[in-house]
Amino acid sequence: MARTKKKPTGVTLGREPVSTLRIIGGEWRSRRVPIADRPGLRPTPDRVRETVFNWLAPRLPGAACADLFAGTGALGIEALSRGAASTVFIESDGEATKAIEAALATLGAGERARVARGDATRADELLAADTLDIVFIDPPFSAQLHGAALAGLSRALRPGGYVYLEYPLAEDTAIAERLAADYEVLKTSRAGSVGFCLATPRQTDPKAPT
Repeated sequence: MARTKKKPTGVTLGREPVSTLRIIGGEWRSRRVPIADRPGLRPTPDRVRETVFNWLAPRLPGAACADLFAGTGALGIEALSRGAASTVFIESDGEATKAIEAALATLGAGERARVARGDATRADELLAADTLDIVFIDPPFSAQLHGAALAGLSRALRPGGYVYLEYPLAEDTAIAERLAADYEVLKTSRAGSVGFCLATPRQTDPKAPT
């Protein structure tokens, strides 16, 4: 979940101020859950989420997902609401992970969700091999972690799985170049200064010479 500068607003969760996240579709449509109002933390905008989940609609039912750099948990929670079988949320900020856990408890997500505090660029160390169908990657824009996150997914994503990336539009060319070697880009779009895309790993021909 990308981060931008913003002033703290909202109610409190422990000692940290929070605002709320509105779920836009599925089982929990229109429900609001608390999110930690950490410096620079923001949920993916409704317009972007609507587009992304329209892309993923035929792929979500029963899918195993991961929300890397989960932040508010907006993408992973939306996936659960729309029929994903499970979502693992990976986030390094302790207050953000507590807020995601509180949101999931409010929704009654139960065993369908797991929150892990850790480095999302090392997802392969936190997740079993070949267990994920869909991965959401939306790191802090200023940190330029997209490449590291993709590299850290080499084992966990199943063949034929999907990766969603959200990034500053100014880095559109760099992201495309980073994806080109290992991924086929299926969809791309933009909203204001944000670019986003859906990609799938290129399939290796087992008969091809090495």
